Parts: sequence; structure tokens; C-alpha cells
Amino acid sequence: MFVVERSWSLACLALAAILVVLPWLGRAPALGAGGAVDPALIEDLVAANHILSDQNVLDGFGHVSVRHPTNPEHFLMSRSLAPALVTTEDIMEYDLDGNPVDARGRTSFLERFIHSEIYRARADVKAVVHCHSPSVIPFSTVQTSMQPMYHMAAFLSGGVPVFEIRKVAGMTNMLIDNPSLGQALAQTLRDKSVALMRGHGAVIVGPSLSLAVFRAVYTEVNARLQTQAILIGGPITYLAPEEAELVNKQLDSVHLRAWELWKRAAAARTP
Repeated sequence: MFVVERSWSLACLALAAILVVLPWLGRAPALGAGGAVDPALIEDLVAANHILSDQNVLDGFGHVSVRHPTNPEHFLMSRSLAPALVTTEDIMEYDLDGNPVDARGRTSFLERFIHSEIYRARADVKAVVHCHSPSVIPFSTVQTSMQPMYHMAAFLSGGVPVFEIRKVAGMTNMLIDNPSLGQALAQTLRDKSVALMRGHGAVIVGPSLSLAVFRAVYTEVNARLQTQAILIGGPITYLAPEEAELVNKQLDSVHLRAWELWKRAAAARTP
């Protein structure tokens, strides 16, 4: 009797295993087609979405991506979803034409070409943020240029170019929804850390995911401070290029302090 019961239990376990595995047979992996991806990087990308939402840089719209760690011709980004809701299951892999490697029915952001074309144009960029930060947008529509107000925004030194989509495509829906528009935006960005998009938002890049997030947060903060200074009136003393260069060397290392704080705070507020 014991032998029969044991055989029956083993058969049930085997059947259960088959039922779990069967739906996945023949499917390509959701990630890793371009090479192995450390799960910690996926978790950090999820955290980046939550941080930027928590810091009011992203709301229901906007997105953040990271270049594939072993295949520079690919990048990782969430499916089309509000950033605060992103989980590890939502992260997808794309090539530099903006094609998903394994969509499995998941929808993609229309403006994924912002990311693909910047990665194509800038080998130094490892992460890209596209946002509609409310304090930043006015600077995309006026003659006053965004400049670094204080040391935390030193990366803005050297200029913040503005992308005017009308010069490229006339009257549009304002979205970067094809490769040619993405390429034009990348050309406007050039070698800068931030470019504004007239009447739309901004794109922020960095040599790491954490630094791109840091820059996105402090681009919004700097916009608020610069607006306040303009309202106060009188000449404004911005950071000198020499100061900005020295500050940026420091921020490259100490920005992780903010990253860890923001990650913990966002995690505490994520349902």
C-alpha cells in the first residue's frame, strides 16, 4: 500500500511540474536575449521608476531606461505603464530600432525612440529619463535659458538645449513616436546631460542609472529655484563653469547617498 501511495504522489508531482513548465516551452526568455542580465539591475530599474514617481518627476506618464549591461545594442525599459506601478515582470528588452525582443502581448511606449536613438548616438549614455516635470516645461517655451542655480545642479553647466519639433516635422502630436524624430532629439541633446522639449518635457541622460535619476530629480529642483530667483528680481549669480566642473566630479560619487535614501522612501510608499 505504501509503495502504491508513494508512486501516486510522485506521479502527481510530476504532472504538476509539467503543467507549470508546459506554457513556457518554446518561448524566448523575456530578458537576456542580448546576454545575461543581473536581477539586481532589473530591480534597480523598477526602483528608478518608483523613485521618479515619488519625487514628482514622473506621474502617470514618462519613462526611464537602462542600457543592456552586456549588449550595448539593446536596452531595458518597462512596458507601457504608469511608473509607480512598474514591477520586475513589466521590464522588457529592446533593440536600438525600438523593437521589443519578447513582447508577449505587452504594449510598448510610443516614445521608446527617445531612448533607442540616444543610445545609438551616445555610447557614453547608460540610462535615459524622459519626463514632463512641471517646473521644467516653462523653460522650454521662453527665451530664458535654464542654468545651474546651485551645486546639486552643476551638470546643467554648459547649456541646456531646447528641441523644437516644428523645425523637424512641422505640426505634430508632439510625441517622439518614430526613429527620425528620436534621431533629431539626440542631435539636439548632443553631448549634454539634459535637453528640453518645447511644450513637452525633458530628456535627461547619465553614465549610470542612479546618476540619471539624480540628474532628473535635480533638474526639476533647479527649475523651481531658478523661477523663484527670477521672481525675486535682480541679477542672478549662476555657477561658473570652473565651479561646475569641480562639483560634478564630487557628485559622481556622492549621489549614491541620495539614491539609497530615495529608493528606501519609494519602497515604503509603494503598495
